[in-house]
Amino acid sequence: MEIVVIGGIAAGMSTAAKAARTNREANVTVIEKENYISFGACGLPYYLGGQFDDKSEMFARTPEQMEKSGINLMLEHEVTSIDFVTKTVTMTNLKTDNVVIKQYDRLMIATGAQPIVPPLNGIEAENVYTITKFENVDRLKKLISSVKDIVVIGGGFIGVEVADQLALQGKNVHLIEAGSTIMSGPFDPEFSQKLQGAIEEEGIQVHIEEMAQELILDDKGKVVSVKTDKGNYSADAVIVAIGFRPNTSFIRQDFLTLPNGAIVIDQYGRTSVPDVFAAGDCASVPHRLLGDSYIPLATTANKLGRIVGTNIAVDETDMQAYVGALGSSAIKAGAYEAASTGLTEKQAKAKGLNYKTTCIETNNHSNYYTTQEKIMIKLVYDAETFVLYGAQLFGKNETVLRATGLTTAIHAGLTTKELGFIDYAYAPPFASTWEAINVAANTAK
Repeated sequence: MEIVVIGGIAAGMSTAAKAARTNREANVTVIEKENYISFGACGLPYYLGGQFDDKSEMFARTPEQMEKSGINLMLEHEVTSIDFVTKTVTMTNLKTDNVVIKQYDRLMIATGAQPIVPPLNGIEAENVYTITKFENVDRLKKLISSVKDIVVIGGGFIGVEVADQLALQGKNVHLIEAGSTIMSGPFDPEFSQKLQGAIEEEGIQVHIEEMAQELILDDKGKVVSVKTDKGNYSADAVIVAIGFRPNTSFIRQDFLTLPNGAIVIDQYGRTSVPDVFAAGDCASVPHRLLGDSYIPLATTANKLGRIVGTNIAVDETDMQAYVGALGSSAIKAGAYEAASTGLTEKQAKAKGLNYKTTCIETNNHSNYYTTQEKIMIKLVYDAETFVLYGAQLFGKNETVLRATGLTTAIHAGLTTKELGFIDYAYAPPFASTWEAINVAANTAK
């Protein structure tokens, strides 16, 4: 069996590694445009922020390791077209410009996503950066000591993480967000406001409901300021982080897709084209409560990659179904941390559910242990059955890991009434006799 994987980062390499272990007789080939594989871009804000300096920490596997395991790697090859009738992949060798055609029996598409770059005047300047590729971020890291004023465009995960890390280095940071709140995807407004306050405590100047209009250049072609519809901000560097677009433009017409071009897959990772699978940031994710969703996170990419790695290498009767995601995510913002899992109130309302919410502040552990802090917890649940739909948390130490228990409860379909009496571990440094999760659940009426 010829198994071909297009894309060698998270989902792609998870698929290749699992497929090679599952079917020893299969010939597994990975085609990757870059000269590296298994790169974890999630580490880039923290690499830029000086939390670590060894770039190898962001690479889970080396090409040599994968080739030793029997996987064929075609690095620096870019796929230009796929013929799904003849089952052939056409690609260009980026080093030689030679055209190469590869036959497959089963194909996996893991082409990822690319950052959305707005068509602003000056956007091509050398001191404008996106935070997706190592080379780009490494270039900024080498210059960071000479940079003072930084404008970050976009208040999502990457924008907030990068702004936070740069503020810790004493940079003067302006964060521009066109929406009414930062982090509006995974969090409801009251949590977005808490996160904004957290990064403002670090000195970051947040500008919401403000749109970047133009990047002002000097006579050498470098950006010196960012003009918005409300102001003008000096900039030695500009970071653009306004979202992602699936890398499917060259094939999206062949598949059932979401409106943004993400390839729709089923619970087995199969696309609408026979013998073709997909996963990662180029594809949809089966959400347990929302159905087909776009969730460009490393967690789902790796899990679905592993699922596809099994299914692409076996008969249909032996395929494994993905259990479904809940969009669980977390972020560190200044001295605080936050997490979201399952449905937000916005999502529950948009879905037309008969829901209720409760939102409380309670203590992380007993008052006679010195690091006691408040945790804010919001639960979204069914108004009649009390089945838990979603949860959000905000606080300092010991906050985000509590989302693990709440995710498990949502996944299992537990009610708030059950959750209020689950026997969580207790000791004064870690919890109260009534764990914070118990307390929140018991306020659901």
